[in-house]
Amino acid sequence: MSRFMKNSLADLIPYTPGEQPSKKMIKLNTNENPYPPSPAVEKILENMDEDKGRLYSDPQASAAKKAIAGYYGIRPDQTIMFNGSDEGLAMSFMAFGENICFPEISYSFYKVFARVFSRKYSMIPLKKDFTIDPDDYIRSTGTVLIANPNAPTGIALDPDQIERIVASDKDRMVIVDEAYIDFGGETCTGLIDKYDNLLVIQTMSKSRSLAGLRIGYAMSSSDIIKDLDRIRYSFNPYNMNALSIAAAEAAMNDREYFRETSEKIMKTREMTVSELRKLGLDILPSKANFIFVKGGPDYYEKLKEKNILARYWNESPLSDWVRISIGTWEEMKELVKATKEISCEKAR
Repeated sequence: MSRFMKNSLADLIPYTPGEQPSKKMIKLNTNENPYPPSPAVEKILENMDEDKGRLYSDPQASAAKKAIAGYYGIRPDQTIMFNGSDEGLAMSFMAFGENICFPEISYSFYKVFARVFSRKYSMIPLKKDFTIDPDDYIRSTGTVLIANPNAPTGIALDPDQIERIVASDKDRMVIVDEAYIDFGGETCTGLIDKYDNLLVIQTMSKSRSLAGLRIGYAMSSSDIIKDLDRIRYSFNPYNMNALSIAAAEAAMNDREYFRETSEKIMKTREMTVSELRKLGLDILPSKANFIFVKGGPDYYEKLKEKNILARYWNESPLSDWVRISIGTWEEMKELVKATKEISCEKAR
């Protein structure tokens, strides 16, 4: 650390991205979609107009916003685009996070953002079964931030539970991070016309296979969107590049491909859970494109030895668990096979 770093950030522990393997492995550690983007997106990538790279992009990302609004049945002025949903979360901390609470076990970037933006924050423990108790947030003060489904557990609240939190105090913001909502969860976007204190943030990294293009967006009341636009225009007005805007529009409009690939992932998840439970593993109920498996560091390391990369956190109370992204069924069969071998090795 240089002598110029702010003292308040000297002990900051940054977010740790998932490992990028240096050799060929089955990569199940960063929740990427195992299927390619929509053919409509591939066409955009193949036929990009050279002027799209030469000229500044549309600062309002109007084409993508129109497609999102059409999909969710809202107005374009009720949505905003981000360079990945992490940017949307960061701007939300800037705009609404003076005092914020979120689950103790959740997306680890929340704590990092709170430190970076010098926000007061509190972390609310999960219940013993790793579920979120809405009453804990109804009793809390300040802005509420909840990942739904939660990460890394994959457990989801239903919209009625979220609505109880939102309705309990209409003078505070409730931010719902729906990065994994498209794999069996139920979105809260239907509540944004009813409550002006709700902000829903989503991403195209997971269910629409666009992690590399960094496309995030949020939906809320038009006034909340104006607040976020004020932050965005004060920070990075051309935050979305032209290629990502065009790809976002194409991906959002290809509803059939989105439905087909999301259903494949959900089906593969359930088959994988069934097979692993036959081997005696404890797995939390997931509505995400990953599963949380009780196995600890030994299971994680043994999988890695067999060229299967999962995600492990060496910290309590997560140290007994391994998060495994859902790949293709062929990849998950290899995971099941490797797990059987590990079980046999243990039994010797």
